[in-house]
Amino acid sequence: MLSRVADSLYWMSRYLERAEHTARLLDVDLQLRLDQSPEQGAGRWLRLLEASQVAPPEDGRIDVTSLTHILTLDRTNSSSILSCVAAARENLRQVREQCSTEMWEQLNRLYLQVNSTTASEAWLLHSYVFFRAVQEGAYLFQGVTDSTMSHGEGWQYIQLGRFVERTEALARLIGTHFGSFTHPLDQTVESEEYLEWVGLLKSCAAFEAYCKAYTAELRPLRVAEFLLLNPEFPHSVRFSVDMVHAALTAIGELTERKEDEPVRLAGRLRATLRFSQIDEIMASGAHGYVDSVRSQCGQAHTAIQQVYFDYAVESALVS
Repeated sequence: MLSRVADSLYWMSRYLERAEHTARLLDVDLQLRLDQSPEQGAGRWLRLLEASQVAPPEDGRIDVTSLTHILTLDRTNSSSILSCVAAARENLRQVREQCSTEMWEQLNRLYLQVNSTTASEAWLLHSYVFFRAVQEGAYLFQGVTDSTMSHGEGWQYIQLGRFVERTEALARLIGTHFGSFTHPLDQTVESEEYLEWVGLLKSCAAFEAYCKAYTAELRPLRVAEFLLLNPEFPHSVRFSVDMVHAALTAIGELTERKEDEPVRLAGRLRATLRFSQIDEIMASGAHGYVDSVRSQCGQAHTAIQQVYFDYAVESALVS
């Protein structure tokens, strides 16, 4: 497969995953805001911007209107939902021959829906419909892709992009949350903080799955263990890293580029998560641990870029 094609499929998947993740964060924030005072919700807005790696407005004023605009329809913000869906569509358009008609139609339909949305007071009152549409549109695209595209090299690059983005986004979100709250690790969360921990789980699409595993009693130690180390839940860091490693292994077998550096880096991170104990992680600090995960994920991304997308022609001829 041409490096240009692989690069477009990889980034298309990353951008779509980022749009879906941001829509879920805002959807959860909207739900929590109904049960909290504006003062209680103000701190979460700053954490949302930090978790999305978006700088706050220059005037320092954060409110529901400015936050929602920055993260949804702001064309100057490359991480807004509108920008991400547009970038995903453009990447897929460049390799239109690699995808099925159903894939292109679904992503194009999502783009047209997002692009036709305009910010207004009436839109803000019904923004939950927009956020749900983005999430469901991304889920539908993933399902259509799995059902209508051959699970060869191109499909593996789509998987790789999705789970590299998910690993980084989850680690950043978890680190931001645990850096803001210092509740005793093995004590049940109560009072006003309870909603914030529910919000963290829902932001990872994990609340119901967590309750099935541990009941609705929220303890930071259990939340961290579930979101970081659960091997079966699709939005845990460990599951995401396992999928990154699996995709890289498959790509290594399918491509002529016989480089093992990306697989080695992903395998090292996978082993770190597989053999970590939550007590040890929390004793040394969850924030530092997820920073290490993000750093290793970044190294794997850099290796992927160098080996499969931006390699010199001479090195390809040698290999």
